[in-house]
Amino acid sequence: MQSTKISNLQSRLWCGAALAALLVAGGAQAATAPAAPAAADAATPADTDSTNVEQIVITGQRETRSAVAMQSEQIQRVLPGASPLKAIQFLPGVIYRTADPWGNNEQNLSLFVHGFSTQQLGFTMDGVPLGDQAYGNYNGLSVSRAVTSENVSRVTLSSGAGSLGVASTSNLGGAIETYSRDPSAQRGLNLRQTLGSYEATRTFVRADSGDLGNGWKGFISYVYQDAKAWDFDGHQRGHQVNLKIVHDDDHGQLTFYADWQMKVEPNEDATAFGNQQTAAAQGFTPYSRPFIYPNLAGCTANLTGGPGTPPPAQGNNFSNCFSAAQREDILSYVKYAWKPVPNFTWTNQAYYHYNFGRGIVSGPVNTAGLPGLFATYYPNLVVGSTTSAATLQNIVNLMGGSGYAVRTTEYRINRPGLISTAEWTLGDHQIKGGVWLEHNEPAQHRVWYPMTAENNDLSPYDVPRGKKAFTQYYATFFTNDVQLHLQDQWRIAPNLLLQAGFKSSLQNATGKFPINQQNLPTVAVPVHYPSGTIKSDKWFLPQVGVLWDVTPNEQIFVNVQQNMRQIIPYGAGSGFYGFSPWSLGTQAAFDLFKSTVKPETSWTYEAGLRTRHDVNWGVITGFDGQINAYDVKFSNRLLNIAPYNFINPAPAILANVGGVTTKGVDVAGTLKFGEHFQLYNAVSYNSSKYDQDYQSGTTLVNGVSTPVTVATGGKYVPLTPKWMNKTIARFNFGKFDAQISGDYVGRRYVTYLNDLSVKGLMLVDLQAGYTFDMPADSLVKGLRVTANVTNLFDKKGVSSAGVTSNSGGYAAFPQPPRQGFVTLSADF
Repeated sequence: MQSTKISNLQSRLWCGAALAALLVAGGAQAATAPAAPAAADAATPADTDSTNVEQIVITGQRETRSAVAMQSEQIQRVLPGASPLKAIQFLPGVIYRTADPWGNNEQNLSLFVHGFSTQQLGFTMDGVPLGDQAYGNYNGLSVSRAVTSENVSRVTLSSGAGSLGVASTSNLGGAIETYSRDPSAQRGLNLRQTLGSYEATRTFVRADSGDLGNGWKGFISYVYQDAKAWDFDGHQRGHQVNLKIVHDDDHGQLTFYADWQMKVEPNEDATAFGNQQTAAAQGFTPYSRPFIYPNLAGCTANLTGGPGTPPPAQGNNFSNCFSAAQREDILSYVKYAWKPVPNFTWTNQAYYHYNFGRGIVSGPVNTAGLPGLFATYYPNLVVGSTTSAATLQNIVNLMGGSGYAVRTTEYRINRPGLISTAEWTLGDHQIKGGVWLEHNEPAQHRVWYPMTAENNDLSPYDVPRGKKAFTQYYATFFTNDVQLHLQDQWRIAPNLLLQAGFKSSLQNATGKFPINQQNLPTVAVPVHYPSGTIKSDKWFLPQVGVLWDVTPNEQIFVNVQQNMRQIIPYGAGSGFYGFSPWSLGTQAAFDLFKSTVKPETSWTYEAGLRTRHDVNWGVITGFDGQINAYDVKFSNRLLNIAPYNFINPAPAILANVGGVTTKGVDVAGTLKFGEHFQLYNAVSYNSSKYDQDYQSGTTLVNGVSTPVTVATGGKYVPLTPKWMNKTIARFNFGKFDAQISGDYVGRRYVTYLNDLSVKGLMLVDLQAGYTFDMPADSLVKGLRVTANVTNLFDKKGVSSAGVTSNSGGYAAFPQPPRQGFVTLSADF
């Protein structure tokens, strides 16, 4: 423990010293160097794509809807190797928080855009659908697993209304599109090494072939990352390889891309507050809730409540022995953009994604109703009752004798797909149309193992390979998605563009359980997960938009669009995917859902103004910005109102809570102060409220069964703050550059009835870098050092939270402390 503290202190001092050295070097450069154009930050000789621009955030996207972009250089300024989604936290209307500085931890991330959560947005990478980004995903993978951060060219956010051609079944509230960098025309090798707090290390290597003749060029890259958690002895480890090959000829462009990644991501549990904590332990709400591994003896010693029982004084906030997400993905696509005649392009893209992974938890056997579950599969263990001391001892012995059991939720995704689009310019009309087809065969099953060395399950980094205690359930799905779109962009006048079109979203999903949940004979309503097919088609989802160039520098845009979120085909449990009808506990409930519930839909209305000017207002030499207002009508909103239980979730209970009305305004812009200083700021206001109450169950009133009304009408949607503010101040002079960035997220409600909330939090990050002059004949063509400090003022608070009940309680993850990192980048 002492050595860890010393190591952390040394890394902080080292980062601080490096930052001080950079500031001194920058000061010397400022004193001696003549005025120079803005230096490229993370740019290398390989960074030659056409998106390299100097603005901090691009607000001038020529779209009929709100669209803002973050470029590769700015993504790496946030933190070299950071998730592209973490970088968009500085875009207006976006909240993105995780309990790690890289933004990579998928279990505890919180992403909202204009009141829409992660699972209500669309995500693509180079056009390939990435699913809805949820933990324990069934139809995709996170952006950072699809492409290495250093290989990202840009990320574009279309908030409120995504492009009609975005391949997604979940983009109710807009789309986040990530694009990978193309290979460089120049041969080169780029090495980047990051070191920092809590033993963090990240090594990135990219080799570009340069122009190989006849239009061929390519790159291959490899990254390895190992970052220790700040509050426990768990290491986020991963490998990733990207390969991209491009061929240009007179008839079009051929692109091949391949990605392989494997990572293990140890997780901590959220801290329970209020009525999510046991009554006997209301005073025990630790700031963080780390696991105990690798102190296996400490795991056993922690079970002070009896056989397999955590300390009663800690209630639901006990520490598990360990938990982790283990993920491995293969993603590839081949795309050909064919131009047989002028003004016509037909692009066909075939892709394939395979994922195999698991969530693994080693937790006490006497918690979360587990004795009853184990007794279901081993009734001979019961002595008297399922909670008797003798029964508990029998369960402990069955599970290896430590008092812990190992639970895995194992995932498989197997999905090929095809995207075909055509674009034809006919006079003043630009016609676009296309089809997206995907067949997916996901599977999920939950398995319980004795915690023994023979089972190879004494570590969060290992895959259990020994004898299973039992398989709780096994779900398989066959899903076919078809999406069509057609639109026309009509240039009515040189300064007036009308866009109109529609898309069709069609899904046929079949789920079944080769292994179903078992039940004790004494259970009044047995849990039997359903099987069946749901077909959900929406043939006409329209969009109309207008773009008016009022002046050469001002644009007004108006957009109206309807979107739909498809039914989620996922099996069992009310945990991360409790919104699935296949997670309901009976066939009757499934059949009722199928016949009565409609998919979630939304109408988005937005209007805005973009502006961009070069001016001579004293120290201000330019500005660009965007203001947009939006109104969203969300229909058939689904809530899972089953009691929250992460370890052993009960079947889902789905409630259609009706509509949600969202209104908001975003104002974002960048001021330029000559060639050396830029100031970006974005202010966002959002009001998302439920339109009506909903009914949940019944109660006896004077002997009469009466529906229970939950008064959500007029209440704010949880986890969505009213106010947010983003600020980035960027300075460059010659070879030195620095920026300070602030991200304010206002108060967030954490219950549906708004009786509890977490306070607002302002996080400030600091970055500074220096690019060295290298001799023309040097082997090293470019050399740059960058220092980053996250959470500069070491603020404490809630990073992300989970809604666990209508009122009285919630769960929350902590904000990581201040951390420092130094990155050295060299080009050869």
